[in-house]
Amino acid sequence: MGKPLVAVFSGAGMSTDSGIPDYRGPQGLWRREPDAEKLVTYAYYMADPEIRRRSWLMRAEVWAAAPRPNAAHLAVAELERGGTPVRVITQNVDGLHQLAGMPARKVFELHGSARSVVCTACHARTGLDEALARVAAGEPDPACTACGGILKTATVMFGERLDPEVLAQAVAVAKGCDVFLAVGSTLQVQPAASLAGMAAEAGARLVIVNAEETPYDALADEIVREPIGTALPALLARLSAGAA
Repeated sequence: MGKPLVAVFSGAGMSTDSGIPDYRGPQGLWRREPDAEKLVTYAYYMADPEIRRRSWLMRAEVWAAAPRPNAAHLAVAELERGGTPVRVITQNVDGLHQLAGMPARKVFELHGSARSVVCTACHARTGLDEALARVAAGEPDPACTACGGILKTATVMFGERLDPEVLAQAVAVAKGCDVFLAVGSTLQVQPAASLAGMAAEAGARLVIVNAEETPYDALADEIVREPIGTALPALLARLSAGAA
């Protein structure tokens, strides 16, 4: 009997130990500063240069700390290297799963990536570092150097739809996996959150690792409320031993 296919669905709580702020958690940015949600809402971003200025400053602050993968990211990559088939479906845009060693082709970024920048007019792509360097040099709202269009990170903002191809791949993983680990997600943002339900309905073992209750707790085979940085490595070690 082969090893089980493990799907790891990661939300913002996965990256808080790396210094990237949570948005919806108990100390999340949205709870402390509700107006901050406008910084990642497409309609506000496109209409208001001041929102764009604040959004770039927020990005600069986060990336200035050069966030690195934490113990949870490393444990997922280690499980994959150990021979267990792993697929990561992530709501995060930080690229830390790949930095930890997960092959990019096995990571499905539902909300895009903040590590690159795209022009909303001509769709030219550049690196985030280049845009942040221009902000630091005194351009509060850098425009596309090719066409003058509005630049944004290559993330899916509120008001934009998910990439249908990436979503279809994530759905296939959710329906085909043996174990579905929902880690650090409130499981409130749809359609991403519905993947947990799809996995459970398809017969996967659903494990939720999150500090707060989620709408899918009733479907879970196991719920872990302990800190992710210690709980997930222990859980994956147990899973690896059982699958060996």
